[in-house]
Amino acid sequence: MNFPLFIARRIYQDNTDNRQQVSKPAIRIATAGVAIGLAVMILSVCVVLGFKHTIRDKVAGFGSHIQVANFYTLQSAATDLPIVMNDSLLKVLRQTQGVKHVQRFAMKQGILKTDNDFLGVMFKGVGPDFDTTFIHQNMVEGSIPKFSDSSSTNRILLSNTMAQKLRVKAGDRIFAYFIGDGGVRTRRFSISGIYQTNLSQYDKTTCFCDIYTAQKLNGWTDDLATGAELSVNNFDSLQYTADILIQRVNRTQDQYGNTYSTKTIRELSPQIFSWLDLLDLNVWIILAIMTAVAVVTMVSGLLIIILERTTMIGILKALGARNSTVRHTFLWFAAFIIGKGLIIGDAIALAIIVLQKTTGIVKLDPVTYYVDTVPVEINWLFIVALNIATLLIALFVLIAPSYLISHIHPAKSMRYE
Repeated sequence: MNFPLFIARRIYQDNTDNRQQVSKPAIRIATAGVAIGLAVMILSVCVVLGFKHTIRDKVAGFGSHIQVANFYTLQSAATDLPIVMNDSLLKVLRQTQGVKHVQRFAMKQGILKTDNDFLGVMFKGVGPDFDTTFIHQNMVEGSIPKFSDSSSTNRILLSNTMAQKLRVKAGDRIFAYFIGDGGVRTRRFSISGIYQTNLSQYDKTTCFCDIYTAQKLNGWTDDLATGAELSVNNFDSLQYTADILIQRVNRTQDQYGNTYSTKTIRELSPQIFSWLDLLDLNVWIILAIMTAVAVVTMVSGLLIIILERTTMIGILKALGARNSTVRHTFLWFAAFIIGKGLIIGDAIALAIIVLQKTTGIVKLDPVTYYVDTVPVEINWLFIVALNIATLLIALFVLIAPSYLISHIHPAKSMRYE
């Protein structure tokens, strides 16, 4: 039988009226400190994980995880040089370990014009292999057209930002002007649908059309494109897959002497990912502060309980209990308090997370944060780890205050009030 555990359980379950009132608020404060600290830590981790993954998926939705393109195109955003993207190269890309999907694309700058407004945009030509999952999740109006690589359907997909500036809606027709070596070329498009991702740098500039249309406007043959976009099975293995592609593709040349190169989404959008990485530092700061709050309240509560139970400690020592036995008794007592605080903290955090996930009650400015509600993601591994870490750290810190028991003498404690 574990004697310290038995005594600690009896003390913790003691609800008789003769119990001194000093320890009750101390226990409640200690429990609340642990609960609030853990709840804030869980919320911080779940919000940051949700925010990072949501923004990452949004950015990757436009540029995919890895791009294969002309070396000079990837080095300069202002340069849009073509490179051969034929079936043999696409087969090599699809067979690369870790690659989930491959799609070609072609870019062309143009101007959209209505009777009263005009707007410079970037036409992104895509074909039947275009993965519409991301755009479908962000559709506002209309539908996604079936993009073609063999003919022009003259249907485009605009962002809501563009539609508001040009004051158009799905189903309207709009003129587009393209400037090239042969002068100005005009096309009339039908607006098939309108999307909104809240990523302003993309929503302001990118509209989708057939890859066939973009190729012909650029004066390219069917096997030429701006590049290929690759999505991977696991984002955590992104660099591993990129390294394989670097060995297979980089520094090779097409039949026209153009050099292939690759870049990951982290390299294509370094500012956004650097900003997301800074969130990790904020989480560590919050975890440290909340752990300190929980520890301080527990130390204070334990000291109050020890002082209140001085007479009991003296009696146990007079009956032959060792200092280590009495210390273990109060550490078990502290573990009960911490455990109750952890349960309450988990309940509070999960209730708030579920409420936010189902209702989106907490809103954000999409212009600043790229999302209109606070995203949350439940990660059970992190939640369990936070519970275990909080319990262990709190108990470890309480070891030193528990040595106060060794200074309590049985004879003096009998006269203690």
